[in-house]
Amino acid sequence: MAKIKPPVPPLPDSLNPSPRRAGTKPPPAGVIAQGQETGISAVNWIDERLQLSGGLRWALFRKIPRHDWTYSLGSSVMFAFLSQAVTGVFLAMAYDPSTTGAYESIRYTTNEAFLGEFLRGMHKWGSTVMVVLVFLHMAQTFFYGAYKYPRELNWVIGVVLLILTMAMSFTGYLLPFDQRSYWATIVGVNINGTGPIVGPYLSDFLRAGPEFGATTLSRFYAIHMLLVPGAIGAMIGAHLWLVTKLGTTSPPWNRPRHRPQGSDIGVASSAPSSNGSSDQ
Repeated sequence: MAKIKPPVPPLPDSLNPSPRRAGTKPPPAGVIAQGQETGISAVNWIDERLQLSGGLRWALFRKIPRHDWTYSLGSSVMFAFLSQAVTGVFLAMAYDPSTTGAYESIRYTTNEAFLGEFLRGMHKWGSTVMVVLVFLHMAQTFFYGAYKYPRELNWVIGVVLLILTMAMSFTGYLLPFDQRSYWATIVGVNINGTGPIVGPYLSDFLRAGPEFGATTLSRFYAIHMLLVPGAIGAMIGAHLWLVTKLGTTSPPWNRPRHRPQGSDIGVASSAPSSNGSSDQ
């Protein structure tokens, strides 16, 4: 006995193409055009319920000085961080955070896994690119005077992001667990231990004890994968919110070429009045 298939449910009205406005040309027929119209209708359906378009316009459409590419450095840093996060997630799928399997898992990812060499190269060199971009962004902020009132808090958050970026680079250096990364990390932790007051406690925290051991690699892996990226994500959110709220700073040498007449405040007019005396 043949099975009777139930009828296909109709497409919701919200996903149907929107009616054409009067006086406009009909949309081109075809699968691609219908797909585009359906996608627009789906986005409109979501935006009608979440009301995200206003916030996105408030965050993305901001006035900045024209013809200055340095204002893209902040967005470049965020793109580099997102690249590190995505490639790091895929690398973590094949990584073994143990003293006996860490190096072998890195070797397998680099030499045998599908696109493993590409992902590891993206993550390795992407960390260097991110550090360089962070320093360039901090230099641009300093020379443009964007650390002054009312953007002091945003400058402090940027300094914290710089420290977190360096911490992520330092903790990730040990993860291959070869001879170079092992001894370089020992030197770095010992240098941290020479700091005043908190130095010895910081070294013990990084080593997960008084000496390097099996838990040291797990400690660095947890800091590199969970603690530092979470803190960076939160700081980036606060940083972007302050940027959209306070705006960007124009360079000190970028001044308006002329002022409109009557823009000066507090300057008395020297034109004589009707009785021959000057206005007071």
